[in-house]
Amino acid sequence: MSDDHDVDLAVRLLGGTPTHEGRDPALLRHWAVTATEFGRRMTPRTPAVRVVERGGGLEAGLLARYRSRPPVVEVYVDTVERAERLVAERGWRDWYPAGSVRAAALAHERAHAWLHHAAVRAEFKRALGHTALRLGRRRLYAYVAGADEIAAHAYAHAACGLGRSPLLLTEALAAAVSCESEN
Repeated sequence: MSDDHDVDLAVRLLGGTPTHEGRDPALLRHWAVTATEFGRRMTPRTPAVRVVERGGGLEAGLLARYRSRPPVVEVYVDTVERAERLVAERGWRDWYPAGSVRAAALAHERAHAWLHHAAVRAEFKRALGHTALRLGRRRLYAYVAGADEIAAHAYAHAACGLGRSPLLLTEALAAAVSCESEN
């Protein structure tokens, strides 16, 4: 059941992406399922990346961020702390054990680093099957905005053994922070 709910969240993420306005919901679901499956199967073989802890993530709307040049993952400790409190407030500790928010954020960014490799990116595009151009039997596959986020969340979900996708927590966190900033 949670898999269906997590796919619904992924479909909503794609549907809320400006380039996907008006797209067939069945196509969005196909991309969401494909990206989720791709992410779950990923086995990133990336070299160790320097991790830097920073503040200011709540204001920027960031939990963590991968930067490729130089390779570094920035973890926003204020957002991690707020997410951990949200897990406790919502009673989601069975899904997200203590410390798993940071671990999932690091896994998520590791997945982004892996998806940054040309061969992996090409394989991901082929799996999604979004054709940008066709010449006879040859196809040029296009980028699907938002699909990399879904794959990275799915990888973190599997790699950290979480009960629910981090996508649920990300969505709940964004709503909670938005509500708090309005008050």
